[in-house]
Parts: sequence; structure tokens; C-alpha cells
Amino acid sequence: MATIEVFEPALCCATGVCGQDVDQKLVTFSADLDFVRSQGGDARRYNLASEPLAFAETAAVKAFLQVVGSTGLPVVLVDGVTVMTGGYPERAQLAKWAGLDVPVHTGAVPAPAGVRMLGLSEGPPASGTCCSSSETAGCC
Repeated sequence: MATIEVFEPALCCATGVCGQDVDQKLVTFSADLDFVRSQGGDARRYNLASEPLAFAETAAVKAFLQVVGSTGLPVVLVDGVTVMTGGYPERAQLAKWAGLDVPVHTGAVPAPAGVRMLGLSEGPPASGTCCSSSETAGCC
């Protein structure tokens, strides 16, 4: 089974799900990561504010920070290989990377603009479905 590591920007707490202005993408990502772990996946996350040594000791992340800086975080590694930068993966992506063979609801949160993902073929969402380009879909 693969190891997924997520190197996040400085957050107020370990998950970023704290305080009065909780970011929905962090809530969704935390739930998705918990799902992968509950299915036996090996997923770890590191917060720049509380675990800077993990960033400094991981060659791929250290090099990324030297070139892009912390504004490019999060960085997602699978077995030490960078698979995504600048955003959080969805549950289905995490499950695939972890090597899980379980039914997964992909969720209703689209990938942020400018996020680069490797390992999945993606096409535009179907018209009228959640997270389509139509604001009338009712969930985005």
C-alpha cells in the first residue's frame, strides 16, 4: 500500500478546521483523509506552522519550497513522488493513490483553479450535475 503525505501551509491547528471562519475545503479534505485511513490507507499530513522539520527533511518538498515558496502549498506526495500541488485532492484521488479498492463517493467539491493533478484522467463535469459550470446545479 502506498503512503500519501500532504504538506500544508501554516494552519491554525493540525487540520485547519478550527476558529470561526472554517474553510469548507479543509473540512471536506479532513473527512476524505479520515475515510482513507478508516479503509486502511496510509495518509499523513504535515502543517508548516507546527511541523517545519518534516518540510525541511523531505527533499521533494524542500526543493518545491525553494522554487515556489509556501504560496504553492499544499504539496501531495505518494511514496515520495509529487502528484499534486496547489490544492487538495478529492476522496476518489486519495483512495486511488492509497491503493484502495472500495466504492467512493467523489464528493461535491471541485478542484481549485490552477491545481495540477497527475494520475487521473479528468474531463468536464456533466451538464446539470453538481459542480458543473452551471450555478443552477444547486450545490456549488
